[in-house]
Amino acid sequence: MLEHGGKLIQAAHRYNIPVDQWLDLSTGINPNPWPVNMVPIDAWSRLPDENDGLIKAARHYYGADQLLVVAGSQAAIQALPRLRQTTSRIAILEPAYAEHAHAWQSNGFVVTALSATEIDHAIDGHDVVLLINPNNPGGETFSVEQCLSWHKRLQQRGGWLIIDEAFIDCTPQHSLVAHTQQQGLIVLRSLGKFFGLAGARVGFVFAQQNLLTQLADLLGPWPVSGPSRCIAKLALRDTPWQTNTRQQLKIQGQRLQQLLSENNLQPSGGSSLFHWIKTNRACVIHEQLAQQGILTRLFEQPASLRFGLPASEQQWSRLERALSSLAIDNKTSCEAQQ
Repeated sequence: MLEHGGKLIQAAHRYNIPVDQWLDLSTGINPNPWPVNMVPIDAWSRLPDENDGLIKAARHYYGADQLLVVAGSQAAIQALPRLRQTTSRIAILEPAYAEHAHAWQSNGFVVTALSATEIDHAIDGHDVVLLINPNNPGGETFSVEQCLSWHKRLQQRGGWLIIDEAFIDCTPQHSLVAHTQQQGLIVLRSLGKFFGLAGARVGFVFAQQNLLTQLADLLGPWPVSGPSRCIAKLALRDTPWQTNTRQQLKIQGQRLQQLLSENNLQPSGGSSLFHWIKTNRACVIHEQLAQQGILTRLFEQPASLRFGLPASEQQWSRLERALSSLAIDNKTSCEAQQ
């Protein structure tokens, strides 16, 4: 199993700090999620129903008709490699969400890691190119026009362009979902980040219908529970909440960037939901913050940290105090601590 953010109980045991005393900034999930109210009892007592209104709500929110509901985008990430021949040449943006490369490698594919500047050159030498837009953790973004140009070149050889848009809800105008009627263009979305509903495990795959049919056959019936479908439908319909949340997350993302910069932690990239800092002091900073009950996401390659958003003014103040207390100079590195 790969390492991910959000392992709060593990951190609580390691640092002997109760779970409810932690400030968890490790995931990049909206800390103020869509407000889930009571779920109707029949959502618990009946099998999930495909005619419950979720697909209609998703089509309206995302602006595309051809979609498949899945148990979070992770389900699609693990299944998609099984729909390609193992002779396919795979290129994936790096650093990025590590489950993508892991899924392809676990299915026998050789994966080439690409930086953002290498993508254009690599298109013609690969059969599947996978991007995260905006990227996690680097925050790189790719325009609709550029992605469509790359897709056209791949499609001419029967290739795929897969785009994971987990963090794009803050800027939906940059999404490729509306173009996924084209063969070989696959977009993944979920309710985990912007909506803050990671625990519901609801995601969507947008692609040409024949690929969605293959994927549905592979995943089997009822991939998402009835209660999760109910919650997702209501969240996707809540336009006022979505509009206000986009505005608030933009402000909060800028605030986090400024706070980190003021404490000599200039972000190397990020989005409205997180900021990423490359530094050889990453593990030192991570450790000092964890000792104060603040959990960040630590990366080893490259040495870096990702900070998500605090949920309240109290949490913002707590992070500000912790950052100002860091006892680190420019010569301190992770290697020096080992």
